[in-house]
Amino acid sequence: MLAIRLQRVGRKGYPVYRLAVQEAQRHPSSGRVVAYVGSYNPHTKESKVQVEEAQKYLNNGAQPSPRVVKLLKDAGVALPKWVKDASTDKQKAIRNAEKLRKNQPKEEAPAEESAE
Repeated sequence: MLAIRLQRVGRKGYPVYRLAVQEAQRHPSSGRVVAYVGSYNPHTKESKVQVEEAQKYLNNGAQPSPRVVKLLKDAGVALPKWVKDASTDKQKAIRNAEKLRKNQPKEEAPAEESAE
């Protein structure tokens, strides 16, 4: 099965990504790349996508990663129905909400007695 995922390139501390079509079981940096269908620079938010190539691989069943889904949508690629949209609500579940300081009962400050 093929996957469309981001492959990191660029220098240390300044990543730039390629949109690579690879075998899904391989690691992005070491797997055999079938094709490159675009690039993404997260610093300038610039993405270049070869729409026809990406559409061809999607129609043949390539699974895009969540970030690639967003990039393909922005580029105007028609996504198949089975592609899951990246969730826009980024609320993390808080495990022990009762332990948070804001949820603790308020402590009353001891009343200071005036010494006369």
